[in-house]
Amino acid sequence: MAISRSDVERIAHLARLEIDAGQAEDVRAKLDAIFALIDELNAVDTRGVVPMAHAQDLSLPLRDDVVTEADRHALFQRTAPAVEDGLYLVPKVIE
Repeated sequence: MAISRSDVERIAHLARLEIDAGQAEDVRAKLDAIFALIDELNAVDTRGVVPMAHAQDLSLPLRDDVVTEADRHALFQRTAPAVEDGLYLVPKVIE
């Protein structure tokens, strides 16, 4: 896909960028190189390739799911201003 200098100037206008003719030609050349790379990547046959979450096959070490703290639920609720059925009551803030 080739992009023309008028396309670059139109895009610059839409983006509210002020570029002169030299800059427009430089941007056009860079965009052509980017589109050529995209075309090259699109030409690769990726059928049967499983998507990966990471470039390396990593697995994180997992620790045992063990409770390490005592239940202080009752202690915290004793200091709360309002509690009902084990829930903290808060004032209504949206009308």
